[in-house]
Amino acid sequence: MVASPQALQTELEDLRAQLARSEERNARLHELLRQALHREFSASSEKVSAEQARLFDELDDSDDDAPDVSQEPIRVESHERAKRSRPRLPADLPRVEVIHDLTDDEKICTEHGCKLTPIGEVTSEQLEFQPATLHVLKHIQKKYACPCCEGHMVTAAKPPSLIPKSIATPALLSWVVVSKYQDALPLYRQNLIFKRLGVDLDRTTLANWMMACGEKVQPLVNLLWDQLREQPVIHMDETTVQVLDEPDKPPQSKSYMWVSTAGPPDAGVVLFHYDQSRSARVPKELLGDYQGTLMADGYDGYNGVCAVNELTRLGCWAHARRKFMVAKQQQPKGKTGAADQALAWIGKLYLIERAVKDLSEDERYRARQEKALPLLMQLRRWLEKTQPRTAPKTALGKALTYLANQWVYLERYVENGGYPIDNNRAENAIRPFVIGRKNYLFSKSIRGVRANANLYTLIETAKANGLDPHAYLREVFERLPMADSVEKIEALLPQRVKAAD
Repeated sequence: MVASPQALQTELEDLRAQLARSEERNARLHELLRQALHREFSASSEKVSAEQARLFDELDDSDDDAPDVSQEPIRVESHERAKRSRPRLPADLPRVEVIHDLTDDEKICTEHGCKLTPIGEVTSEQLEFQPATLHVLKHIQKKYACPCCEGHMVTAAKPPSLIPKSIATPALLSWVVVSKYQDALPLYRQNLIFKRLGVDLDRTTLANWMMACGEKVQPLVNLLWDQLREQPVIHMDETTVQVLDEPDKPPQSKSYMWVSTAGPPDAGVVLFHYDQSRSARVPKELLGDYQGTLMADGYDGYNGVCAVNELTRLGCWAHARRKFMVAKQQQPKGKTGAADQALAWIGKLYLIERAVKDLSEDERYRARQEKALPLLMQLRRWLEKTQPRTAPKTALGKALTYLANQWVYLERYVENGGYPIDNNRAENAIRPFVIGRKNYLFSKSIRGVRANANLYTLIETAKANGLDPHAYLREVFERLPMADSVEKIEALLPQRVKAAD
């Protein structure tokens, strides 16, 4: 029986729809393959050509055309690479003179037999290194008794120790802490180093010291949280951490290390917090009744605290840019497309920020309103026109969707000269933990990971205030056992130590 023309037409349309779905699926699979190859073999840098900013030189207010990125190849003029100078040795380093002189026979002229006369000297410097050395502090507490009676005896007091009955001095504890949390040197490697120096400090001992130090500094960390919640803008981010012994969770499961940072660039606060969950409960607990502005990425877990506390939420342009970089990497080599157009606009926004970074907040606000706001309006019109005609599951489609969903937060930074354009401050603050995690992989217990968070907090906050972490922690570990009041504990905050110095 011959099918009717209408049935044939319906079958043809179904086949065309199946073909379209197959082509879209194949394109998606090819994109995933290119992403995997790029991750495996290509550089991870997100740098783009500085010439992209020039794409805006002739851009008008029209939304008929996006920036033309199909330009002729950029020709860079030839130049000579600057010769690197030798590293300068700090003038305050101690100098040890090593004098090189002639022998008595060499001080006789070979032609006339006369004794040579000194006429000057040639000076050069080298940097010497001496490995760390260990020595033992032997505490001797003098005891006294009354010669008239045997009942009255007095023993000279010894300063209290951060870890009672421990063999570790504040300097040694500080060194181990900084080596692990700033230099990402796991405890088993430190054990090998101490063995070379003649002392076997096993990993269990070192780990117990770290947990004790992290617990002892909790009062300081609590005060730093109070400081954080007083700041007008807080940056927040989170990353995974593996803890082996967690109740009701398998060892392979992931928990989270949260980072919050705020404050002036030279007097900032950086706080780490461990939690088993990534839920919206965590930022609510961390921020409490905070009423300011929150900078975060697009994670929906921050929506709850922003709604309850009526926070002003800012979006991160670095995250938006990163997604377009992924889309750009999927383009055929040598070709330009919509991802390049978005990156060109975002690059221009960052050029404006670079130009106004040293201005006052009022001047920065006026510059953003005058220069950045028109670019945002153009980018918005381009987004509204480009997103509907882009497959949503492609890398470009995901980047456009992120940009559209986050737009209300992303554009808000131009409303105040004190608002940041991105969340790079939090990402930079969390990077030392991520580097350390690659080396020591996991934490054994909840007690250990909480101690890690506290010690990362003190080190990164000390660094944010321009302090040497080792010297700062040594002072904290020396003075904290004698701090018997809130005032004495506050005096150990990095900002107070910096002011006192």
